[in-house]
Amino acid sequence: MKSLKLILICLLITSYAFAEVSPKEKAALVAIYNSTNGAAWNTTWNLDKPVTSWYGVKLENDLVVELNLQFNNLQGELPTQLGDLVHLKKLNLGFNKLTGTIPGSIENLQALTNLELFMNRFAGPIPAQLGQLSQLEILKLYSNKFTGEFPRALLALNNLKELLLGSNYLTGVIPREINALSKLEKLSLMDNQMNGQIPSEIAMLSNLEELVLSTNKFTGDVPLGLTNMLKLNTLMLSDNNLNQEPTSVANGDQTGLMELQYQAASTAKMDIDKE
Repeated sequence: MKSLKLILICLLITSYAFAEVSPKEKAALVAIYNSTNGAAWNTTWNLDKPVTSWYGVKLENDLVVELNLQFNNLQGELPTQLGDLVHLKKLNLGFNKLTGTIPGSIENLQALTNLELFMNRFAGPIPAQLGQLSQLEILKLYSNKFTGEFPRALLALNNLKELLLGSNYLTGVIPREINALSKLEKLSLMDNQMNGQIPSEIAMLSNLEELVLSTNKFTGDVPLGLTNMLKLNTLMLSDNNLNQEPTSVANGDQTGLMELQYQAASTAKMDIDKE
């Protein structure tokens, strides 16, 4: 009986020791390593050792579910093989030197909840394929070189809680359909080149806590509905071309919200008087 137990224990240990990700997922990780100059990473991988020992890689049941390589000196472009990590839930490559565009194959990452590619040098339009990631809750693409208009494909992400696209080169308007992102808690479009009016539909985002639209080219009135948003505790509208004197509100400063309400009401009265 003792011999049988010993054999079973040995089998379990052996099984665990040889547990490994699929060849396809391992090849995808190696492709990322090769295309981003892995040898020069701050913390590099020994490709001769098991994936379980690779820095920033988290496995569950031999599946790659997280890749966290922020602050790791990644340089170069992301390869198409990124889309082969189909079990990935969290991807954080922030604070690196990545260039090029986000590969369209990212639409294959249907389990992804967190996508954080901030503080890099990505360029080109934000790919519409991101709108296919229905589980996405966190999308952080700020401080890159993205161009083009606000990607309407993102309006399909009805689980999204944080959308941070600041410090890029985005143009155009905020879509009126922005209220489709009903779970949104943080929205930042600051330091872009966006224009047009701030749509009143933003005030329909009842879960919104932070709204940061400063340093753009927005015009017109500040939507009066913003003052009635119960959860909003950070509001930044400065450095635009708005009719009201911009007010910044942080940490739930109700005085600032009241001031904004007064300004909006005053502007509305002036418009009536003109008529």
